[in-house]
Amino acid sequence: MNEKLFKIINQYSGRFSPLDFLMIFVSNKTRYVFVFMLIFMWFKNGPHRKAVYNAGLSAGIMLFLHTLIKLFYFKPRPFVKRRVGILIPSKRDSTFPSKHTLLVFAISTSIYLYNRVIGSVLWVLALLTGVSRIWVGHHYPYDIIGSAVIATLTSMIIDKTTRGNFVR
Repeated sequence: MNEKLFKIINQYSGRFSPLDFLMIFVSNKTRYVFVFMLIFMWFKNGPHRKAVYNAGLSAGIMLFLHTLIKLFYFKPRPFVKRRVGILIPSKRDSTFPSKHTLLVFAISTSIYLYNRVIGSVLWVLALLTGVSRIWVGHHYPYDIIGSAVIATLTSMIIDKTTRGNFVR
């Protein structure tokens, strides 16, 4: 099922230049939108600083988990085992978890818990980032889904455990 879903999404890679450009752009540059949003929100007063603090904490934990999982689990990326459409170069490390997906979902969930509008926009960008990682040939759908679930749950747990414990 995982490989079948991958083929359904990735089969169009390299066949439609405007969409390829969009997916490459999203895959490589969306993280800067998230960084800009965090910087912008940090300088606003109110609950935004708490959201940025939680987003940073979640992202840090995701980077740690990413490193830890990659030490103990290895699954080859799609382009290593078979001929697939790969639009941008990638490392040959384990496909799970997707660091891009972990980080954008950790941040978007943390923001969503404090600001539904901005968080929803970031969630759409996070979903698009996940799809773009499949489109460019770097990850399987289950890598993206698993990474999104891990990041979302971690951000929700952090929110629950830090509520009322933030000093401005």
